Amino acid sequence: MARLTFVVIRNIRSYMKRDSRLSSVLHALLHMADHDGPMTSDVLAQCMSTNPVVVRRTMGLLRNAGLVGSERGHAGGWRITADLEQVTLRDLFAALGEPAIFAMGHRQDNPPCLVEQAVNHALDDAFAEAEALLLDRFATVTLATLAADFKNRYAARRQQKDD
Repeated sequence: MARLTFVVIRNIRSYMKRDSRLSSVLHALLHMADHDGPMTSDVLAQCMSTNPVVVRRTMGLLRNAGLVGSERGHAGGWRITADLEQVTLRDLFAALGEPAIFAMGHRQDNPPCLVEQAVNHALDDAFAEAEALLLDRFATVTLATLAADFKNRYAARRQQKDD
């Protein structure tokens, strides 16, 4: 579910392809966790602002990883089968096929060029360190943590409306 997005980073404007599948999957899973019973691809597609075909393809990846299951029939749909306390962002990232984390990269125009080699070596090291740090952080955040955060935010919003 990659989309081309205009972004401004450090006063530099650029167009970059952004992969938002992890964010979308988290959104869908939190809706599923808060819902009694299975949710259809059509309903999840509305939650994720996408097409039901995209939902089925994505949920299929999660089913292959043992995180969700599907039920056929009139009352069927997708349901979380894994323990929310055990599933981390890292697990979901892996289930999605470990999409590229960074839109930035380095040049590969002239591999024998020593300047290109030096630049690529420096960038590769920096990208690897940043990716390792992010994946380590992903491993510490569970679906249960996100679900609790959502419930707290929801309760706070309801309290504000009641005041």
